[in-house]
Amino acid sequence: MTHAPLTFERKLWAQGHRTVAGIDEAGRGPLAGPVVAACVVLPIDVEIDGIFDSKKLSPKRREHLYDIIYEVAIAVGVGRVEHDIIDEINILNATRRAMEISVHSCEIKPDYLLIDAVELSKIHIPQQSIIKGDNRSQSIAAASIIAKVTRDREMKKWDKIYPEYGFANHKGYSTKKHREAIQTYGLCPIHRRSFNKKYLQASIWELQVRG
Repeated sequence: MTHAPLTFERKLWAQGHRTVAGIDEAGRGPLAGPVVAACVVLPIDVEIDGIFDSKKLSPKRREHLYDIIYEVAIAVGVGRVEHDIIDEINILNATRRAMEISVHSCEIKPDYLLIDAVELSKIHIPQQSIIKGDNRSQSIAAASIIAKVTRDREMKKWDKIYPEYGFANHKGYSTKKHREAIQTYGLCPIHRRSFNKKYLQASIWELQVRG
């Protein structure tokens, strides 16, 4: 298989739905940065070769498909929730909020949502939550690529502001080098405090000792 299937989409198109959207996110697990979601509506019966779960694609391939998706898609919406809001409402609620924003920012209103492993109760559009949806639905896979590339590009910009953390390489995820950088330099403004409690506690302890 050279791309994620359109099985779910074709069933919905046959039922009369014309603007089926796939929704996915990037950035639930990192120690820093926002969570980004995308909502993508693909044309009926259009297959795009190579679209698959963004995590299984090379950065170069993702960038290439990102441009193709924007060229081919009927509509694309992107939503984001910042690190400080993630700390306030937790990552699951932040993910849902980013997905809701992506739907509302879509140029057209979808008539059905295919969502990767999440339900959006605040969005009153017929929907289906699909486990491992980015492998099973081309629309969701397309959304995963848009979300991933959008977020990765942002983390590269943050790398220029805070180069000591290596954001351009690990994109904020919990790699050994990232953890070592936190231990050396402490937390920077875009770190999620709720994801870095042990480092935050260590910093407080060091201040108390020094004081």
